[in-house]
Amino acid sequence: MELSFNMEDASQVFVGAFALAVPISFSEEAWRLGETLPSTNLVALFTLSILFLDIFTYQSVFQKQIKKRLFVFIFRIGIAYFMTALVVCLVLFCLDKLPLLSDPVTALRRMIVIAMPASMGAIVVDSFDKE
Repeated sequence: MELSFNMEDASQVFVGAFALAVPISFSEEAWRLGETLPSTNLVALFTLSILFLDIFTYQSVFQKQIKKRLFVFIFRIGIAYFMTALVVCLVLFCLDKLPLLSDPVTALRRMIVIAMPASMGAIVVDSFDKE
């Protein structure tokens, strides 16, 4: 069975990311973490996000069957994180907490902090209809 990524998958990723991005994006603590967390910790947070996406996708979405579908596996993780980042940025922009033009580093840092839990929500919702 070849798993592809279609519009249903995309909508599930968006909904899952949105479900966790919204409440966290309203948190001043998340904004401040994005400003104050050392870069090493941000890299660790990003790495953990990707690692947990890998593990969950491998176990639940692909059911440990990736040998013949390695490209699709990697693509699915990349697109899920990218879509999550877009959702987080959109929510932060709507809250006027994404200083993309005036302070792009802070904008990126806030996105990484909030994308960690939001990406897990995205991939969990994406896995609901998989056999």
